[in-house]
Amino acid sequence: MIGYVTIGTNDTGRSIAFYDAVFAPLGYGRTFEGGGWAGYGPDGKKEGLEIYLATPENKQPATFGNGSMLALKAPSRAAVEAFHAAALGAGGADEGGPGVRGEFSPPFYGAYVRDPEGNKLCAYFRG
Repeated sequence: MIGYVTIGTNDTGRSIAFYDAVFAPLGYGRTFEGGGWAGYGPDGKKEGLEIYLATPENKQPATFGNGSMLALKAPSRAAVEAFHAAALGAGGADEGGPGVRGEFSPPFYGAYVRDPEGNKLCAYFRG
């Protein structure tokens, strides 16, 4: 089971603005900010899967991993659509607009974006 995820950033302020916008439709809120870090949790609480933004400890530039992606469950198709719109409005890049992917039962409805640092994210709803 995953306890937390850390996403590297070179510009904490820009990343916080982006993630504040894209996490809100998914029910995640900021739990703290400071010292080159920011944290997010379900409903803004430090319980459940926590996601952290951080400048790298080794002082080297943050980079994204090719083939790496953070996928987050959304409570509805509308939340997937709001996530995608928020990402584009907050400086993210489209990697695949909201829609049904594959032939799954229940249907997999997802949207894909890249944050301003190039990290790939997905929000999805099954149902």
